[in-house]
Amino acid sequence: MGLRQGEWKDWIEVRTLNFDEGLDSHFAAYDKLDSRFAEYHSIKAARVQRRGNKCIQSLPARDGIGSGAEAAKEAVYELSEYLSRRYPSVYAVERHQPSLGDFGWYGDGQIKTVTILPLGVTYNLDEEDSMKVAGLLAPDDLALMLPGPDGKHYLQAGSICLAGSWRLEDKIGLPLSAIHTSADVPQYREKLEFSMDRFFSKLQPDKLMLRNNYFFQVVDTDRPVPDTSSSRNVDPKELSWARTALGDEDLFIHGHHATTTSEHEKEKESFTLRPEYIYFRSERQSLRRLPRTGAILFTIRTYYEPVTSLAQESGVPGRMASALRSWPEDVAVYKGQARYKDVLLEYLDRMHEKQVREGTDTGTIKYPF
Repeated sequence: MGLRQGEWKDWIEVRTLNFDEGLDSHFAAYDKLDSRFAEYHSIKAARVQRRGNKCIQSLPARDGIGSGAEAAKEAVYELSEYLSRRYPSVYAVERHQPSLGDFGWYGDGQIKTVTILPLGVTYNLDEEDSMKVAGLLAPDDLALMLPGPDGKHYLQAGSICLAGSWRLEDKIGLPLSAIHTSADVPQYREKLEFSMDRFFSKLQPDKLMLRNNYFFQVVDTDRPVPDTSSSRNVDPKELSWARTALGDEDLFIHGHHATTTSEHEKEKESFTLRPEYIYFRSERQSLRRLPRTGAILFTIRTYYEPVTSLAQESGVPGRMASALRSWPEDVAVYKGQARYKDVLLEYLDRMHEKQVREGTDTGTIKYPF
């Protein structure tokens, strides 16, 4: 699973570390707004407006499983409290007078409005949909898993706008196991299902757990934008949906690796892969149990950069090529390695050899990023 316990100050990342004067003096100084903050918010807001409940949903209580809307309400107040206290230069709140049982922290009144100051956007928590607002407050996608009478956790609410290769509409209402097995996650049923169900059942509200994963995504950034309403105007690098690899999002068939429309087949035939079309995609995921509803809030923050940019850092090409070669066959299939393996490895090996030749990769470089 690769889970590790996190510190609460690191739950949601909105500001980034400043390394300009070295790691030692600035390691704890989150003093720069994330450079992609506004871009991610813009993509999310556009998808919410265009796709509605295809990317944001809250299910009612059913068959002994709690209400997704109630969990979303708790989540939006938890996020608003945390973000406004952790990043006061980014978020400002207006509060009600304190009342018994409200959602305010430390005896402060319940939050009425929250403003994202760099964007000039204000959300009214009294009036607006809780799941929608929660998903727009930070760059992370959100999933709320509620326990059922069978001991399993079910996806009862979510804001999934930037997943890239899966859709909320295909997963909403499913138990944790089916969410993963329907996506053919390698070895999930054989090795992970029991331990993941047990972990979810035992997770307590005072614990924050983190994990990371990574993929590579092919993006034809030179493909013409078909019309002014296209999502590529807001999201040309296909952060939200991997159209180059998977085809049209609305025609995608859940459980398949891509759509098979004639249009998409023609696009693939005319596409010549180059290193600059390959992106490194890493998810920073967190899990915490909400104290009132008992829902597990699962956050997914995607970091997304061209491989050609990352490969300029000392030691990265060699490490990345080694990792790519280490994937077992089932992992390689799951991560779509066949789409990019030959081109990517040739490029990474060439860059690694260049760094070794120039003395910038000696094999002993510390790797903090």
